[in-house]
Amino acid sequence: MSDPQTLSHGETPVSQYAYRKASASVRIALLVYALLVIYSSGFPFSGWRDNGLLPWSYLVDPMPHYWTWFDLVVNVIGYVPLGGLSVLALYPRLRGLWAVLITSALGVLLAVMLEALQTYLPSRVPSNLDLMTNSLGVIVGALSGTLLYSPVLEKSWLRSLRRAWFSEQASRGLIVVALWPVAQIYPQPYLFGHGQILATVSSWLSSWFAIPVDLSQLLWQEMHANVDQYRLLEVVITALGMTGAVLMLLCQTRRAAPKVALALALMLAAIATKALAHAVLFAPDDAFSWLTPAAISGLMVGLVMLAGLSFAPPAAQRRAATLSLLIALLLINLAPSNPYFLSTLQEWTQGKFLNFNGAAQFLSLCWPAFALWFLTYPAHHNTPKSS
Repeated sequence: MSDPQTLSHGETPVSQYAYRKASASVRIALLVYALLVIYSSGFPFSGWRDNGLLPWSYLVDPMPHYWTWFDLVVNVIGYVPLGGLSVLALYPRLRGLWAVLITSALGVLLAVMLEALQTYLPSRVPSNLDLMTNSLGVIVGALSGTLLYSPVLEKSWLRSLRRAWFSEQASRGLIVVALWPVAQIYPQPYLFGHGQILATVSSWLSSWFAIPVDLSQLLWQEMHANVDQYRLLEVVITALGMTGAVLMLLCQTRRAAPKVALALALMLAAIATKALAHAVLFAPDDAFSWLTPAAISGLMVGLVMLAGLSFAPPAAQRRAATLSLLIALLLINLAPSNPYFLSTLQEWTQGKFLNFNGAAQFLSLCWPAFALWFLTYPAHHNTPKSS
């Protein structure tokens, strides 16, 4: 039987097979999600100890006596996207049964290794029941992924919309932009102040060495901010964080794209996610406790900045986004510890959401790195054309 893509005269018709090619977006999404799973399984990465048990001893332990349906469902759901994305990432090189088998094997192996890692964490308990539910999630996701070849990869209206509104290299950038609202879940000392790496590393070092460590204080020993300085920092960081994220979206758009609507949708998604996260993880009355006068001022300043840059050339928007995110990242790491934020963080509800909160912290820490990678990597610098 001849190849359906090739006619007798060597012509290639436009058909469903024309879209059979690997998806860079899916593969980037798989990488990010795999990192989320790994980070959340080891969160909070403190108090490491050797209790004398072999890391795989949990495999032959009796089944846990105490468990809830909530834990079982979350463990399954958490690994479903991993299985689905893996199958789609293997397309078109591997499809069908082989893709499901390989995805399931690799997913189960990852779950085994992550449960073994938890043997050395005092806040985590490795469980053969967790391994079973995680494995089930991978298999369900892999089977579901085979049903998504056509709607997602071959005949996707999202692909058509992406071609009409965004540049050729926008796939990776759109994934990073879509993660920005999700990154608002984890509490931050300043609105849109992602990438607070020094504080996180200081916490880890304090746990490992059993002594208080504050890297930012070591860098700025004489810096003691007052209330007004904290407010000014929040205004600047909020404005720069929002400007960088929105410009990162706009620099990928074509002329035919509804730029204003896309920018507003992104900002509203971030604000709505922030409010919902505070309502769930703190208390319903705290849904908008983060919307301080300084944060509101930062939003207003950010809107003014965006009004002047929204219709600038894509290259200028890319440079402005890079500069905004770099300055915000520098400020958030070199600013003194915010005592008001630290007292708020103590009220943060974790408990059964420990894995979820670990993934949320990972996104909050790493989102600026993902964004700067896209903005500065030369292969992503093509200029959008009009459709």
